[in-house]
Amino acid sequence: MPVPDEQLHSWPHFLGLYAGEHVAATEFVIGATFVALGATTQDILWGLLIGNLLAIASWTLITAPIAVQTRLSLYTYLHKIAGDRMADLYNGANVLIFTVISAAMITVSSTAVRLLFGIPAQLQWFPTSGLFVLVVLGVGVIVVLIAMYGFNAVAEFSSICGPWLVVMFTCGALVLMPALAESVLGRTQLTGMNDFITIGDHSIWTGAAADGSAGIGLWEVIGFAWAANTITHFGLIDMALFRYAKRSIYGLCTSAGMLFGHYVAWIAAGIMGAGTAAVVQKSIAELDPGDVAYQALGLSGYVIVIVAGWTTANANLYRAGLAAQAIFHHHSRRKVTLTVGCVTVLVACFPFVFSKMLPLLTYAGLLVVPVGAIVFAEHFLFPILGWTRYWSKYQDLETSVPAIASWAAGLVFGFGMNAANVMSFFYLFLPTWAFTIVVYCVLARFYGAADSYEDQIQQEQNDMAVIRQWQRDQAAADHHPTMPKSPQTMVLRTVAWLCLAITMLLALRVMFGSPDMSTYQAHVTDFHRWGFLMTVGYFGTAYAALRIKKARQSVHSTDAKTN
Repeated sequence: MPVPDEQLHSWPHFLGLYAGEHVAATEFVIGATFVALGATTQDILWGLLIGNLLAIASWTLITAPIAVQTRLSLYTYLHKIAGDRMADLYNGANVLIFTVISAAMITVSSTAVRLLFGIPAQLQWFPTSGLFVLVVLGVGVIVVLIAMYGFNAVAEFSSICGPWLVVMFTCGALVLMPALAESVLGRTQLTGMNDFITIGDHSIWTGAAADGSAGIGLWEVIGFAWAANTITHFGLIDMALFRYAKRSIYGLCTSAGMLFGHYVAWIAAGIMGAGTAAVVQKSIAELDPGDVAYQALGLSGYVIVIVAGWTTANANLYRAGLAAQAIFHHHSRRKVTLTVGCVTVLVACFPFVFSKMLPLLTYAGLLVVPVGAIVFAEHFLFPILGWTRYWSKYQDLETSVPAIASWAAGLVFGFGMNAANVMSFFYLFLPTWAFTIVVYCVLARFYGAADSYEDQIQQEQNDMAVIRQWQRDQAAADHHPTMPKSPQTMVLRTVAWLCLAITMLLALRVMFGSPDMSTYQAHVTDFHRWGFLMTVGYFGTAYAALRIKKARQSVHSTDAKTN
């Protein structure tokens, strides 16, 4: 059913949601990938900014309006538009996508654990250490079990990770910048933006790819920053989130994830990768996320890689399990999640899933963008053309031939253009999206989208009126007075934010208070020690505040029902 008005959220909810979701372990991989692909500093600074602004616009102009107007998730809306068969095919595609993303995050988390056992970095597409495989299996088992049984607890814990992740990514770049400055400028301190550009051009984003070929340019950087989230904006998966938004303008709240998460975190990850390479005298291609995070953040580096990978893997494995269970609906979600999880863990043993994260995300977007095009066409274009939304449902079609044929045609078109190397694959989603819209409109017109369905439309409006009235009645029956704020919770949250502030001040001390390398090393040691203590303090107090809040909500709800 559509989300009732009483369950809608205001804009701060979405700011926090996107800040937490889009600062993850993938940022280590993607940030280092831009370095390895040979982008220049100016291309990174401007390209990532433009690309991420385009992504924000895509959420705001496409995803959020459809979600707010329908109050439905894409999965439910797709049933109305294209029937059960199309929904099953789409769920199958989601199983594939989320399985690969989950596997990549398990591998990333394992790169931190491997350091504890002295396992060498895994730089091939296949595992080169049996012990690393055991580590992956161990980490994977934990992820699968939590996705099966304890996802609510992980979701709650993930909600407090966002602010810490943003701070730690920023701190990592600040801590390693003096080492980079020393290797390029011969001094540990920067005097202005020109010094940063010089350091970037010489040791981070050099314009030359790691394999010696010419690097990617501005258009490629823009394209990837825009295409990285095509699954969720052009592909419309984030309808599931924005159906709870009061207004479609809340799509702008994705800036918390794009500008802080992707823009800042990708740049910071590139700096950390290059800084680690300078400190340990290795090529960035010889490093993995565990190496980089430990060098920049000390013991907190283990935490950031494990937590960021763990929370992302759990969320995506949970999504994969739901999508699979929608197909195999005669089996329980736990059993289906276990099966999908076993496959995921096996895939995670092969390091290519995180080393090739950039193209994998782009191809995943290309896989689902045609579905977003079909929904966009039916929702926005059909009313303009005078055609009928949900015509397939009104015809009682279990299989929508226009939808399935259009999706297949879009895939052939997109991947065919990629095989022919017609244009950069970062931009393939745009012509594929437009092509699918045209094909779907033509086929839907032929199959009856332009016919009249007045009786069915009136019946649906009557049904929706009944549903809305029932929702209002339920909301009135369940209404509880607002729970007063807890002083204990406020104190704990204040301490948590102080821990983050102290961590940032320690990193700024390393960056701006290190006139020479000996002072720099001393400050880095202090940051690693005290930063880890602040990490423990932050998670301890933030999680305690969360548990107290949940306990009070439970008691408050019980008392209200009793009264």
